[in-house]
Amino acid sequence: MSTTETIVTPGKGPRHRVLGRVAKRRVEPIYYVFLIPTLILFTLAITVPAITGIVFSFTDSIGIGTWSFNGLTNYIAMMSDPAILQSYLFTFGFSIATVIVVNVVAFLLAVGLTARIRFRTALRTIFVIPMVISGIIIAYVFNFLFSNSVPAVGNAFGIGWLKDSLLSNPDLAWVAIVAVTAWQAIPGTLLIYIAGLLSVPGDVYEAADIDGANRFQQLTRITLPLVAGYVVINMILGFKNFLNAYDIIVGLTNGGPGTATRSVAMTIIAGFNGGDYSYQMANATIFFIVAVIISLLQLSLTRGRNTF
Repeated sequence: MSTTETIVTPGKGPRHRVLGRVAKRRVEPIYYVFLIPTLILFTLAITVPAITGIVFSFTDSIGIGTWSFNGLTNYIAMMSDPAILQSYLFTFGFSIATVIVVNVVAFLLAVGLTARIRFRTALRTIFVIPMVISGIIIAYVFNFLFSNSVPAVGNAFGIGWLKDSLLSNPDLAWVAIVAVTAWQAIPGTLLIYIAGLLSVPGDVYEAADIDGANRFQQLTRITLPLVAGYVVINMILGFKNFLNAYDIIVGLTNGGPGTATRSVAMTIIAGFNGGDYSYQMANATIFFIVAVIISLLQLSLTRGRNTF
């Protein structure tokens, strides 16, 4: 590719001089060493199974043996299946409630852990610990607490609704699931909020102090607007992650009592094990489309934000 230089001489007009050819940027071979194996593994582990699953969602396959195409039969049946509709209702309700709890608590903790307090570094480390513990282990620990320790406290203090395990109450089991999921998810959200709060210039708060703004006014009129991008990212990413909730729910209630806390992921996996392979593949395809829509929403909300 050639480039030119324009020379303007008084009385003679512009002249163009060819400076030479600019060499194309050479791609280092090491890039392909990392790219090609990753691309092959991603294709074999993600793309091919996904396409295969979508194809089987238009069949009557039970996972093994012969099968035939049946068109949109599985998708039409889903629309009137109360078990699937209940799983979607629970999953979205649980995700919305958990996102709100996680972001409110994580933001308040981040504000406190970025203030000028003693031992804030040690406290940050302590609050991050739940993030590195397996979800199923956390679920079994809290299962014991909700089944034994909490009822004991309820009986000791005469609190009626705590005398029985929350996990056995179809109206309150979701509260326990939200609490445990939030306990594990708060540290990751907390770290993002801490990064956002530390990026706010200190001069802004000094100017606000001079103008007489109190701490609450600084929080609502300075901090929140300046970290709005972080809030959006945490909300969207958290919602997407909670839609896939599985291990904590399995460890706490296994979808019970009855099917009151069965998520979409649990419904799909239970169908695979029960012979409803193509039917649950249709369910998984719809769920995938929902996840794609949320991802596109995330991109549209975060486009142009210099958050990270």
